[in-house]
Amino acid sequence: MISANNLRGGNLVEFDGILYRVATFQHVKPGKGGGFVRLKLKNVELGTVTDKTLDSEERCPTPATEEKEMQYLYKQGDKFVFMDTETYEQLELTDEEIGDGSQWLKEQMNIEILFYKGRPVTVDLPITVELKVTSSEPGIKGDRVSGASKLATLESGASIQVPLFVKEGDVIKVDTRTGEYLERC
Repeated sequence: MISANNLRGGNLVEFDGILYRVATFQHVKPGKGGGFVRLKLKNVELGTVTDKTLDSEERCPTPATEEKEMQYLYKQGDKFVFMDTETYEQLELTDEEIGDGSQWLKEQMNIEILFYKGRPVTVDLPITVELKVTSSEPGIKGDRVSGASKLATLESGASIQVPLFVKEGDVIKVDTRTGEYLERC
């Protein structure tokens, strides 16, 4: 159990058997009476957002979750196959279960998967990944001061905008949260 005062953005809480992630937290202390906490809660499984108000002294149940390090092995049809690095058990997840992060998966990549009641609920990728450029148009000489960019396809299948100097075969670093090019490695 965690006090409502101690909740912060990103915390996991459970209400009525449903797992939520705290999106926003606001502590309110009115001039009269006791304080309270306003929360915006995001349903981890469905992605819906719910507002909830709690008394500041109220205690929230902390969910029984388990985080496992797993390694991405390969894609088989429309399923992504992962292996538990400790028990070597394999787990198959669909594109919908992984979310937007599926475009950044690279074979042999280690990731964290959060399990709730024995089911995988979230896949946490590293903040940055290094991927090889598999195809890209050659850069056109000209205005390089304005930060011109071109489209490049990466080994994971994702397409992103990169600077003109990036060429096929280069390894680049990409931010998995925004999908933006960071640097050439």
